[in-house]
Amino acid sequence: MAVIPGPKALRDIDSMNASPISKLRNVGISAHIDSGKTTLTERILFYAGRIHKISEVKGGGDGATMDHMELEKERGITITSAATQVQWNDCDINIIDTPGHVDFTVEVERSLRVLDGAILVLCGVAGVQSQSITVDRQMKRYNVPRICFINKLDRGGADPVNVIKGLEEKLDLTTIQLQLPIGLGNDHDGVVDLIKMKAVYFDGENGEKLRYEDIPATMADEAKSARTGMLDALSLYDDELLSIMLEEKPVPEEMIHSIIRRGTISAQFTPVLMGSAYRNRGVQLLLDAMVRYLPSPLDREMFALDLDNEEAEVPLTSNPETPLVALAFKLVDESFGQLTFMRIYQGKMIRGDRYVNSRTRKPSRFSRIVRMHANDREDMDSATAGDIVAVVGLDCISGDTFCSEGVNYTMESMHIMDPVISLAVSPTKTADRDKFSKALSRFAKEDPTFHVATDPDTGDTLISGMGELHLDVYCERIRREYKVDVTVGQPKVSYRESPSKSVEYNYKHKKQTGGSGQFAHVVGTLEPLPEDYEEPYVFENKVFGGRIPSEYIPSVDKGFQSVLNKGPVAGFPITGVKMILEDGSSHAVDSSDMAFQICARDAFKEAFLASKPVLLEPIMKVQAECPVEFQGSIIGDLSARRGLVMGTENRGPLAIIDAEVPLAKMFGYATDVRSMSQGKATFTMEFLKYKRVPAAIQAEIIEAVRLQKSGKAPAPPAKK
Repeated sequence: MAVIPGPKALRDIDSMNASPISKLRNVGISAHIDSGKTTLTERILFYAGRIHKISEVKGGGDGATMDHMELEKERGITITSAATQVQWNDCDINIIDTPGHVDFTVEVERSLRVLDGAILVLCGVAGVQSQSITVDRQMKRYNVPRICFINKLDRGGADPVNVIKGLEEKLDLTTIQLQLPIGLGNDHDGVVDLIKMKAVYFDGENGEKLRYEDIPATMADEAKSARTGMLDALSLYDDELLSIMLEEKPVPEEMIHSIIRRGTISAQFTPVLMGSAYRNRGVQLLLDAMVRYLPSPLDREMFALDLDNEEAEVPLTSNPETPLVALAFKLVDESFGQLTFMRIYQGKMIRGDRYVNSRTRKPSRFSRIVRMHANDREDMDSATAGDIVAVVGLDCISGDTFCSEGVNYTMESMHIMDPVISLAVSPTKTADRDKFSKALSRFAKEDPTFHVATDPDTGDTLISGMGELHLDVYCERIRREYKVDVTVGQPKVSYRESPSKSVEYNYKHKKQTGGSGQFAHVVGTLEPLPEDYEEPYVFENKVFGGRIPSEYIPSVDKGFQSVLNKGPVAGFPITGVKMILEDGSSHAVDSSDMAFQICARDAFKEAFLASKPVLLEPIMKVQAECPVEFQGSIIGDLSARRGLVMGTENRGPLAIIDAEVPLAKMFGYATDVRSMSQGKATFTMEFLKYKRVPAAIQAEIIEAVRLQKSGKAPAPPAKK
């Protein structure tokens, strides 16, 4: 868990002597799909001297450096997060470029879990989009300070004022604008630095030469007004600055930087910079801001949980002499062994030493430590607190904590969403079954949102994930990386079963078979949980006076939970249920742990069927972007899919449509929306919530499940 230090602690940090760790930045680059994250990262690598030739994400060629998978280069999207390190102004910056597509949101989630700061990239035309909101929510979950970079100001329709308005209204951020654009669209030529009060132009073949000039006369008044607004906003967070402004004295540049740094780290406000990564404008100034304003590991207070002391919080220190504490946040299974990405929170990691996995309590030897640069690696002898490195050949799972012997700490794990869509898959050739199983096992280990299971009724292998693209990518990777042709069935929606009313239960389990029998008796109430309740199941014990011996209370809870995976209505998982145990009885001889588990299981089934259970379906948050002339037909189509249009917004020639649509009606939508708009519309989709299925449709779903179990349902068409 990360806690942002207060202003006093930050001033103490500022006054510390410079040390190697104070010169380290761990930064993630995140945004909505196609906002220019990977293009921006490519420019950062070039200007920092990490690469000597700029490659583009799309348009042929070798593809961007950080998109190292062939599939990423072909599709022009980022699928997996990639790490690298660059040097800028005597600072080391560990950078993680993350995917923008919501189907790969776990890559963003686990990256933000271990990073100290972030760059939120926004399209200058589209502004704050659906995935921008998701990424912002993830940053807030892990208290990650951020800088906003408004990109693509060279595009027609770019409007940074509207983007900043969206940041404040949709993301509830307090923004501090540090730059003004010099021209927009085809006229975009550079930026005005409101701190230096200079116009900055980017000359040279790749914008590598910065040229500072006086602000154009046509922008002088606008720049003066914007700087006054910036200083007024900053003065709310610093009394000394307020005093200087009241006395109308010149404000020292270093004072402005210091206040922005403190306010950014403490999440009081968010600096906003701008430019065009594709046109090589504004990137060097963003690098300067990353070093100046984002925190080093010293600026973040980190805590671990002490497993030997009832999970008490323990503060971690960056001292290399202290015991090692490192979190494994990402796994990549390769031909020569597992590659485990780690963030070191405390101590020093030394090649060849042994460290203990706090989950298994087994020691492992770290025989090879590497620094990653996309898919390339550099060997290291050691790494210290704050570093992000990879260890080769470890046997662990994502979320494991490794410690030096003598301490037993664990780090808070990351938030993982449940899958919402499933596919039945099988190898086309029986001879490929072993390679097929190996591929599924690897992907399930690497990606916590990718699940593999067997359908108990049909025997099919089911893969589950966050969306059609998510599963399509894995099927394609099986074909390419394992040379296995797969047959893919129709997508299946992950429905849920939930009670709709409270029901009292009074169930007695009694069995006599000679000798010791089985006896258990439970009494209580089954209650529906609120729709927005985060946990799917809650157990509350209200038994007093020893009516049920205390050692059997956990058995009752275990029995209730044993039913949750497969509901009695249509075999879907159960959610939204609270089980209250109020009374019961036991037998001195015949009662046992197993008897109470069986009793609780049967009591749950009986009560759940009496609670008028309903089916819940995943509702997706859909945002479609199209030329205004196609707005009507796309809204009509979404409504025909049982969608609820939440709002529309016109941004120049484009219409932005926000809707909530059942996932069951969104299969194949990518093809449909392109045909409706002559290929000009795009859309994004992410899971929003579970909502009750209309009664008529619920009856159809239950009947389809019944026919499938009986073997009478027609086989869905499969595709290769």
